Amino acid sequence: MRRRTMPLGVQLLLLQVGIVLTTVVVAGAVAVQHQYEQIRDAYRQQVLTVASSTARLPSVVDAYDRPDPSTTLQPLAELIRAASGVTFVVITDAEGIRYSHPDPDRIGDRVSTDPSPTLAGEVFVGSEEGTLGRSLRAKVPVRDSSGQVVGAASVGILESQLAAEFRREAPALVAWLAGAALLGSLGSVLVVRLVRRRIFGLEPEEIARLLETREAMVHGIREGLVAVDQRGRVVLVNDEASRLLDLSDDVVGRAAAEVLDAAMLPLVAGDRPVTDELVLSGERLLVANRTPAVVGGRRVAEVLTLRDRTELASALRELDGQRNLTNTLRAQAHEFSNKLHVIQGLIELGRAQDAVAFIDRAGGGQLLDSRSLGAVADPAVTALLLAKAAVAHERGIALALVPGSSLAAGSGDDVVTVLGNLLDNAMDATGTGGTVTVFLGPGPDGGLVVRVDDDGPGVAEEDRARVFDVGVTTKRATDADHGRGIGLALVARIAARRGGSATVTSAPLGGARVDVRLGAPAPAMAEVAAP
Repeated sequence: MRRRTMPLGVQLLLLQVGIVLTTVVVAGAVAVQHQYEQIRDAYRQQVLTVASSTARLPSVVDAYDRPDPSTTLQPLAELIRAASGVTFVVITDAEGIRYSHPDPDRIGDRVSTDPSPTLAGEVFVGSEEGTLGRSLRAKVPVRDSSGQVVGAASVGILESQLAAEFRREAPALVAWLAGAALLGSLGSVLVVRLVRRRIFGLEPEEIARLLETREAMVHGIREGLVAVDQRGRVVLVNDEASRLLDLSDDVVGRAAAEVLDAAMLPLVAGDRPVTDELVLSGERLLVANRTPAVVGGRRVAEVLTLRDRTELASALRELDGQRNLTNTLRAQAHEFSNKLHVIQGLIELGRAQDAVAFIDRAGGGQLLDSRSLGAVADPAVTALLLAKAAVAHERGIALALVPGSSLAAGSGDDVVTVLGNLLDNAMDATGTGGTVTVFLGPGPDGGLVVRVDDDGPGVAEEDRARVFDVGVTTKRATDADHGRGIGLALVARIAARRGGSATVTSAPLGGARVDVRLGAPAPAMAEVAAP
C-alpha cells in the first residue's frame, strides 16, 4: 500500500507558520535585547551627566574648604538625588571618606568600592556592587580651582530599577511581536489558499502524474506539435515535430524565427486561419493546421500540428498521371476500334502483308533510343525514364533522351526525385502532340546536370524566379490540386542542399528549359560534354 503523505496545503501552512514564528522569535529576541540596551544606555548617560554636573557645581567645590563639608554636601546631594531620580549621590574627599549618602549613618565611612582610579583623575562608568546593592554608577573626580582632585562624586541607579523599567516597556514590545506573528500566520493561510487555487487543488503526486501523462501523450502521437507563445518563443516541440522540421533538442525557449524554417513562420504568426495548408519544410511536404491555445479566456499560444504528406503527395501526382493516361486511353478507344476493323478487313481479304504494315504504322517500335538509354547506368533512373516514356507515348507526347547523355550507377535518389518532377511538369505543359527532351550528364564542377526541355507555352520571364517558391504554379486552377506548386520548390531545395542551382530559361524547342545542377558529392560519371 502506498504511504499517505501530508496534504500540500497543510505542508505549506506549517512551513510558512514555522518560518513566521521563527522570524518573529529571532527578531523579538534581537528587539528585546536592543530595547534593554537602549534603556541601559539612557541610564548610563543619565548617571554620568548627573555625576559630572555635581562635581562641577561651585557650591560643591567650595564646601571642601569648610571645616565640616558634610553639613553642606549632604543636603545638596539629597536634593540632586531627588531631582534627578537616581538612587544615590555620594560625595567623598580625597581619601574616599563619604561626605554624603542616602543613609546618613554611613557618612564618615570609607566607600565600599575602590575610589583610587577616580581620585587619580579618571572617569568611571559601570556596574558595581555597593552598600545599597548592585548599581549602574558613574564616578567623576571633583577638582578645585587649581585643577587638583579634592574628592569624587558618585551617582548610581540600582540594577533592579533598570530591570523594573525594562519590565514596564517589554509588554508593549511583546504585543507588537505577537501581532506580527498573527498577521504573518493569517498571510500564510491566504498564500496557501492562493497556491491551492492556482494549482487547481492538486497534490504534488497528482501534478507529477499529469505531467508524466502529458509528456507521454505529446511525445507519443504521430503528428508533429509546435507551440509558440505570444512573445514568439517556442514553448513546446514533440519528437515528431523535431523529426519533421529537423530541430535540435534545445529549441524550447528560443525565438521561433531562430529555429523554424522561413516557410513555417507565417503559419505560427498572424490571425489568418490555417487549415490543411501544404508547406514545404526542407524537402518534406507537410500538412499544417493551427489552433489557438486559450487559458482562462486568454489566448496564450499558437499550436501548430504537422503531418507528413511527402509520400502521399508523390502518390497523388502518380494518380494525376494515371488519370490523364486514362483520359487519353478513353479518347483513343474509338480510334483503336476503327483500326481493328481495318486489320480485320485486310485479313479477310487475304492481304496479310498489308495488315502487318498497317500495324507497324499504327504505333509499334521503340519508346526510347536504346543506344542513348544504354549510357544511363543507374537502374532507378533507367526505370523512371522507361515508365515516363510509356506514359508519354500513351498521351501522344514524344519523349527523347538527348544523345550524349550519361549517368553512372548509384547516382542516388536525388536524381530520381528531380527528374520525375521535371518530366511531370514538362508533359503537363506540352500536352498531346508535344515534345520533351532529357539530358543527363556531368557538370563542370564534377557534379550532375539534369536538363529537361519542352515545346509548351514556356514560363514568362517575370515568373521564372518565383516558380521555385512553394505554392506557385503555372498550371490551370483546375489542375492545381493535390500539392501543385510543390514539385519545383522541392527540386530547388534538393539542388541547394547539393550545392547546386535550378534555373528556368527558354528552350530551343520553344517552350521552357529547366536546368538543374547538383553539386558534389556525386559518383564519377563519363566525361561527356553537355550539349
